[in-house]
Amino acid sequence: MTTLSTHVLDAAAGSPRADLEVVLEVVPAGGGAAELERVRTDADGRARFATAVEGGHHALTFATGTAFHPVVRVDVTVDPAEPHHHVALLLSPFAYTTYKGS
Repeated sequence: MTTLSTHVLDAAAGSPRADLEVVLEVVPAGGGAAELERVRTDADGRARFATAVEGGHHALTFATGTAFHPVVRVDVTVDPAEPHHHVALLLSPFAYTTYKGS
């Protein structure tokens, strides 16, 4: 089992995105994603999921509320050998970038 966290930044404003909803799902090989947990980012744009996850395919869905990308889904493969995974999301008006953080 491993833990998962995220950090969302507004690149255009140069500030964290507070109070943004993020949904964590497990995505089985046969399809049919199942929700594991919903969190909201704190004042620093960060959120940590309380649910420990097993290895495999997972999805984080961010309710960004932006005009062009109102929802961003990031699919990741969780390696159970790593104790923690961090998914960062940088938002701008017409694009977004994500990366594996530390």
